[in-house]
Amino acid sequence: MNVFDSHFHIIPEGYPLHSNAGFVPDYFSVKDYLRVMKPYALKGGVVVSGSFQRQDQGYLLDSLARLGEGYFGVTQLLSSVRDEEILALSASRVRGVRFNLKRGGSETVDNLRYFASRIYDLAKWHIEIYAGPRDISSLYDTLLQLPAVAIDHLGLDKASLPFMIKLAERGVKIKATGFGRLGFDPRLVIAPIYAANPSSLMFGSDLPGTRAPRPFCENDIALICDALGEAAAGQVLYENAHKFYDRS
Repeated sequence: MNVFDSHFHIIPEGYPLHSNAGFVPDYFSVKDYLRVMKPYALKGGVVVSGSFQRQDQGYLLDSLARLGEGYFGVTQLLSSVRDEEILALSASRVRGVRFNLKRGGSETVDNLRYFASRIYDLAKWHIEIYAGPRDISSLYDTLLQLPAVAIDHLGLDKASLPFMIKLAERGVKIKATGFGRLGFDPRLVIAPIYAANPSSLMFGSDLPGTRAPRPFCENDIALICDALGEAAAGQVLYENAHKFYDRS
């Protein structure tokens, strides 16, 4: 079964890393990533900037160049960024801006509405939200008004489930990622979200699983297949994210 990995991190040597609450991740190169994913029919994916990488674009552009066609990026930018930089990043296959409300290191939520509209109008980029139920609840009405949105890690907590279903119904993308960092069994939410909107859920490995109690493993894909059946699982593992990111 083909796999498009909508969410993973590359942490190469030679680029700035910033301590986050005393945490600095181990290095994880493109070569490391491809080695872990070798058993799967990997057809592309998305490198996502972590809190510890802040607004550095050098590592991301290098990683995308090494991975090649079929791979895309979600970065962290401040809203003061020039249009020319956004367009240059878009030409290098960057497709969105992450707002990391859980860990920090990104633009503040005060600029969410303005920045989301600006990057969509300029480059058809989406915004990506890493947040738990409290932030998602407070931002719910705002998120519905934005042109393109993805939510990381199934909303992180079981309390996010009602919001995830409503957001999926309205066209928001939900990432079925980071199962090892969730505070609940992902099987409780995968089928209901898929039923709410079959085009919403997008699989991601979340490799290398920084700070997660358990990193990605083969059982994560098996869990999606068991919860949805082969045809629907194929949509979640490949089709939804591929269509969202690959606009060629």
